Amino acid sequence: MGALRAIRFRVRGRVQGVGYRWHAVRAARAEGLSGWVRNLPDGTVEALAAGDDTALARFRAALASGSPASSVDAVEEIEGSAAGLEPGRFEIG
Repeated sequence: MGALRAIRFRVRGRVQGVGYRWHAVRAARAEGLSGWVRNLPDGTVEALAAGDDTALARFRAALASGSPASSVDAVEEIEGSAAGLEPGRFEIG
């Protein structure tokens, strides 16, 4: 397992009201990531995920593929902070 890091993702497209956050939770938990996912007022979805680089890359791929009813236009990412995250816990915020 590599070094832990945190990434903040912003997902654009048809990602609210289509089961997208639950899709993100399942993907994150399958990778053992810590963090959260939430809807933002502008129609995007934001997620903060902490884990090793391999797990984060697989999570990003899952975010890009989306839930069956979603349509993802873009996934942006910036470095985040894992401060305050409970290890192994990923929730809808």
